[in-house]
Amino acid sequence: MTKWRRKLQMNDRLLSILGLCRRAGKIVIGTDPVIESVTTGKSFIVLMTKDFSANSKKNILKASNNSSVKTFVINRTKDELGMAIGKYCAVVSITDRGFSDKIQELILKEQEQEE
Repeated sequence: MTKWRRKLQMNDRLLSILGLCRRAGKIVIGTDPVIESVTTGKSFIVLMTKDFSANSKKNILKASNNSSVKTFVINRTKDELGMAIGKYCAVVSITDRGFSDKIQELILKEQEQEE
């Protein structure tokens, strides 16, 4: 991806915060690590991309429903999320309360604007 396109993409506030979470080490990346993090109670919020596979989504939702972790499908693709955090993936969980609160606030604000 070209340099100018990356800068354009990083104007997205949600993706910027996810990149900051990655640099702070407060993010879990990938389906199996996220499920483990959710079941052990380390995660506060789970984010899935809009192009995440249905079978994996079912597994994540099952784990998060059992442990009452909030789960959101964000209106971003795997590529966009991967560019923000530096690793190609479709699901992440946040292990910090402050980051998770801010991310949830941004997602809810986005959903209000779409309606």
